[in-house]
Amino acid sequence: MRGDAVRELLARSPVVPVVTFEAADEAVNVAGALLEGGITCIEITLRTSAALSAIRAVRDQLPGIAVGAGTVLDERLLLAAQDAGAEFGVSPGATPALLEAVRRSGLPFLPGVATVSEAMRVREAGFTVAKLFPASVVGVGFLAAVAPVLPDLAFCPTGGITEPDATKWLANGNVLAVGGSWLVPKPVVAARAWGAIRDLAARACLLRRTALSSG
Repeated sequence: MRGDAVRELLARSPVVPVVTFEAADEAVNVAGALLEGGITCIEITLRTSAALSAIRAVRDQLPGIAVGAGTVLDERLLLAAQDAGAEFGVSPGATPALLEAVRRSGLPFLPGVATVSEAMRVREAGFTVAKLFPASVVGVGFLAAVAPVLPDLAFCPTGGITEPDATKWLANGNVLAVGGSWLVPKPVVAARAWGAIRDLAARACLLRRTALSSG
C-alpha cells in the first residue's frame, strides 16, 4: 500500500498520463516526450499484449519518469506488472482479493472507488489515496461531499477528464493529481509528433498553479 510513496508519486505532476501502447518503442518515445515537458509519472494500462514490455522498456531506458501499471484487475496482473518493473499499480475498482494481493506485494497502489462505501473499504484496508473512477460520471461534487466525512483520504480522479476541466478537479483540497489521456492523443502518436506531446505535457505542468490561483 505504502501511502506515502503514492503521495510522493502524485506530487510530482498534477496530471498522470494514462496511456495504452501497442509497442514498447512507442512507449519509450512517448514517455521521453512527456519527461521533456516536465511530466515525471506515467500510467501504462494493461490492455494490450505490449503493455508489460512497454513498462519494462520505459523503466529501463528512462529512469527519470516513474512508470506504473493501470487496469490491474487481479493478482496475476499485479504480479506480472511488478515483475516487469512497475513502480506503482492502479485499478478501476477494489475487490477484497485484489486489496489482499496488493498488501502482500508491497507495491504502491491506487485502488479505484466510485462510492462512499468503496472509499470506506479501501480506507479500512489501510489506503490513504484512491483513484476516483470514472470521474466524469461520478462528478466533481463527490469530492466536496466526502471531504468532511473522510478527511484523511485523498484522490486521483481519472476517467473522462479533459484539459479544459482539469483545473476544477485540481482545485479540490483532497485531490493530489488527476489522470488524463489527453496528453497523448492517438493521432499524434500515429504521426510520431513527439514535440506535440512535449508541449501538451508542459501545459499540463501548469495546471496545479492555475487551479490554486482560480480557487
